[in-house]
Amino acid sequence: MRGFGWKLHGDGKHLGPGDIVKPDERLTWGRTAGLGAQHVVSMIGACFVAPVLMGLDPSLALMASGVATAIFLLSTRGRVPSYLGSSLSFVGVSAVIAGQGGDAGTLTGAMLVVGACLAGCGLVVHIVGGRIIHAVLPPPVTGAVVMLIGFNLAPVTASTYWPQDQWTALATMLFTGLALVVLRGFWSRIAIFLGLVFGYALSWILDRTAGRIHSADGSGKVVDHWRIDFSGVANADWIGVPNFHAPNFSGSAILVALPVLVALIAENAGHVKAVGEMTGDPLDDKMGTALMADGGATVLSTAFGGPATTTYAENIGVMAATRVYSTAAYWAAAGFAVLFGLCPKFGAVVAAIPGGVLGGITVILYGMIGLLGAQIWVRNKVDFSQPLNLVPAAAGVVIGVGGVSLKFTDTFELSGIALGTLIVLTGYHGLRWLSTASRTPQPPLLDGGTAEYDAPPNRPHDNPPDRADDA
Repeated sequence: MRGFGWKLHGDGKHLGPGDIVKPDERLTWGRTAGLGAQHVVSMIGACFVAPVLMGLDPSLALMASGVATAIFLLSTRGRVPSYLGSSLSFVGVSAVIAGQGGDAGTLTGAMLVVGACLAGCGLVVHIVGGRIIHAVLPPPVTGAVVMLIGFNLAPVTASTYWPQDQWTALATMLFTGLALVVLRGFWSRIAIFLGLVFGYALSWILDRTAGRIHSADGSGKVVDHWRIDFSGVANADWIGVPNFHAPNFSGSAILVALPVLVALIAENAGHVKAVGEMTGDPLDDKMGTALMADGGATVLSTAFGGPATTTYAENIGVMAATRVYSTAAYWAAAGFAVLFGLCPKFGAVVAAIPGGVLGGITVILYGMIGLLGAQIWVRNKVDFSQPLNLVPAAAGVVIGVGGVSLKFTDTFELSGIALGTLIVLTGYHGLRWLSTASRTPQPPLLDGGTAEYDAPPNRPHDNPPDRADDA
């Protein structure tokens, strides 16, 4: 079967200047196992933060990430080296669903539906080709949706985590930011993990030197409490099975979660393109397969109570630093993840991360997610002097971040992420069609007051000529 039977690269021990280890090659098994462990460590910070923030079992999340990685490697037949970890894109969704009275089962049910939709989109892309992604989700739309998903999380940090220990949160934020900016190579890729370790250690020291803190606890009540509660760690077994639970389905929760589909498609498409450029093997023909694999892995994970999965940029960083693209290393990483998932004590340590530490981490993490949307705009040179690009994005982002709601009946309303995404998606395509049909010139906005006018996209215009449309 393709994807196994790796060739030994050279002597398996040494890499010369400019050497790369291709996906179908490997180093010695000892070095391959070490690289696999490094991949797990590189994503463990973000991968564990996601389930903790969503109220899911971190041990199950880690086990699910190992199984998901194996599914992805099998589906892509060893051509796309990648690790699938817990998706952070659903953290904002989980907060909204919890606010609506939903529980963990409601959240995993909504994520399961999104995973099924992602697999369906992958099938369409596999049949039609990757161009359909760019047609339905052009950069102005994708960037806006990713941005509103990230910035929608800001109130979670401000109202839930930061108040639990504001000074530890500030110190953790500063340390994590310093690590991201100053450190290089592999260490910069695990800066989130290093920030968690720093905040954990600081909280432990403060508990023993300053005593209990008088602040909000995890439930929001202002009481005297320890920063770290190790009771769950002491009661957890060294070896055991994670806490599985069945999903349940709610129409309102599914509507809240569906916009994340846009972010997942963008993540996977960007990941496949990046890996193809790094390995020198164009992977556009695997775009649909990658989407189907990620969607299928999400369905399997959420069916047992785990989080949704997605490709991880941290692992691209490890590949770039090591120049080792061997899928054997990812099989080793998947194995380590499953083994760690069978250690409930390990998961309990993660679940005991103090709220103040999460406050410092999420300030940076949520902001980074939001600014990824801006990065999509910049990389694709989206021109916001064009009203077609500006208006839907501006309206959708404000609605998504501000939590604007639109009530249809006493039992049904759209708000926040769901409504913002709907505005961006329908607004862009609707206005594009109307401007083309009406042949109305679009005056540029926010361009410093120039008098130049542009025609609608894809339409000849006599005075003056069109600029290229970034969509």
